[in-house]
Amino acid sequence: MLILAVDTSTRMGSAAILRDSEVLAEMSGYEETPYSMRLFRDIALLQDRANFRIDQVDVFAVAAGPGSFTGLRVGLTAVKAWAEVHVKPIAAISGLEAIAAESLAGEAINGSRPHLIAPFLDARRGQIFGSIYSRNSDDASPLGLASDESILSVDEFLNLVKEKSPQLIKLVSPTPDVLPSARLEEVLPGARIVQVSAVLAPAIGRLGFERAKRGDLVDSIRLDANYVRRSDAESAWKDG
Repeated sequence: MLILAVDTSTRMGSAAILRDSEVLAEMSGYEETPYSMRLFRDIALLQDRANFRIDQVDVFAVAAGPGSFTGLRVGLTAVKAWAEVHVKPIAAISGLEAIAAESLAGEAINGSRPHLIAPFLDARRGQIFGSIYSRNSDDASPLGLASDESILSVDEFLNLVKEKSPQLIKLVSPTPDVLPSARLEEVLPGARIVQVSAVLAPAIGRLGFERAKRGDLVDSIRLDANYVRRSDAESAWKDG
């Protein structure tokens, strides 16, 4: 199964092409250039590296949020168009689930593993996107959502973790500095953060493969975003 994975939810942005769960090639990088201007350039470079055509893709996997409002629209619009033109299904993947999944890679199997994982991501404006995932015994779906994906203040997120038995939770993020270390130690003494890669497309692609095996896919019409936070324009209109 050939899977094209796209993440435009963060400033990093990334794309990857996978054969089942194996990453064949990927593109990523911090740039000032908006992702709306570089997505198709990156996809073209990815095609050159892995020698594939868009019509050969079996499943499109895309970050559906939470994340940058404008960035999410770019990725979702592109994937909607490809899926509609080529009549292919889509796996809509949470960026937070991808972060949680990254923390499982290469992890030793033993009884001391935390039962819960708390992925979080910088949402700017002094806020973070965060949630809590639980481990499932089902290998085909190893993670289950244990709290809503939300936009939270630092204290709100730390208190959410504290309420969920913090000794059983692993904090995971590609942007760990968004949680001030002094405040982290004050609310959750002894807690540490596992830093994972900000390149989320490979994890999104692997999750997309698992969704495809379960038949948990959508078409271009049903693809929707999990923005969590209203856009600046919408906020100004509603609050004005």
